[in-house]
Amino acid sequence: MTSSEALGAPRLAVQSVKAWRAADVSDPRPWTFHLTANQRNDIVTAAARAFDGGMTVATVQRGNFDLPTLRSVVESWIEALGHGRGFVLIKGFPIDLLTPEQTELAYVGLGLQLGEPVGQDADGSLLGHVRDEGVTRSDPTVRLYKTNARQDFHTDGSDIVGLLCLEQSRIGGESRIASSLAVYNELLATRPELLEALYEPMYWDRNGEESPGEDPYFALPVIHDANGIPRMFYIGWYIHDAQRHAEVPRLTAQQLEALDAIESLANDPGFHVEMAFEPGDIQLLSNAWILHAREAYEDDAQFDRTRHLLRLWLMARDFAGVDDLLRGGIPGNRTSRLAAVAPGPDGLIRMETVWVGPR
Repeated sequence: MTSSEALGAPRLAVQSVKAWRAADVSDPRPWTFHLTANQRNDIVTAAARAFDGGMTVATVQRGNFDLPTLRSVVESWIEALGHGRGFVLIKGFPIDLLTPEQTELAYVGLGLQLGEPVGQDADGSLLGHVRDEGVTRSDPTVRLYKTNARQDFHTDGSDIVGLLCLEQSRIGGESRIASSLAVYNELLATRPELLEALYEPMYWDRNGEESPGEDPYFALPVIHDANGIPRMFYIGWYIHDAQRHAEVPRLTAQQLEALDAIESLANDPGFHVEMAFEPGDIQLLSNAWILHAREAYEDDAQFDRTRHLLRLWLMARDFAGVDDLLRGGIPGNRTSRLAAVAPGPDGLIRMETVWVGPR
């Protein structure tokens, strides 16, 4: 057991704006922000100054990327991400006024207003390019975002994930998001035994990024409680992939049903909203209570246009959304041993990480 259940207290439904369903957020106006001409110009000016000063996405700092006309609106984004519905859509980022290099710098500079960029892969990349690289996910070592296949509902590492659209696909590629707390509440009300299964550690695949001598899998519960609030960290295919290892315990029928239940509920139109990205759109999500999915897509080969997003993982400046071991992303040139440890005196299962490296 991993939370108040271990202490004999029943689990309670989450009463919060974070536990929204589709009908609660069907009007996009409260969560959509259109950058003004002055705000766009501020971004362009700051990016040009940083670029001319020789700064890169790895060296630019918040203090030398001043955006005076965006200060109050950035605070509203932080409030929405940390204490509100958990997502915002920003329109009009000035990719049309910037070179590709300046765009990357400007995007990181804007992200710095919300938090600190953290590594997204074993190389410690601070800026990810999400596009079809012409590969298929033939085995777990191929990252799904490098294909044009559908990505079912999941979370990322870090407090905040940001996606900037540079180019859209010919068809498909829509983003869908759902509240993991709404999913939690529904399971609590209808299938509490499946909810309990999600509090127990399951085995996750390391996707070939383990260090020499390190197990190619780790144990971690899908849900744990932090400050009395359920936190869901879920990537279903990582859990299923771990079954390829003979020494990993087989998923039980109840565990399989619990994983299916997460995806079934999130895919229910009553639980999610859909966004079709346009160039210049930025989607910001709080991983602590937002699940996101991407529909399969096809690029426009005739006009050589390829769906291309820039991804940021941010450690939030003003709130801690996910567990401490996830907030810092994936450190470069080393990997981490991620595991659930035995319950303590209070009955809670905690997670720990041991850094291993260099690789």
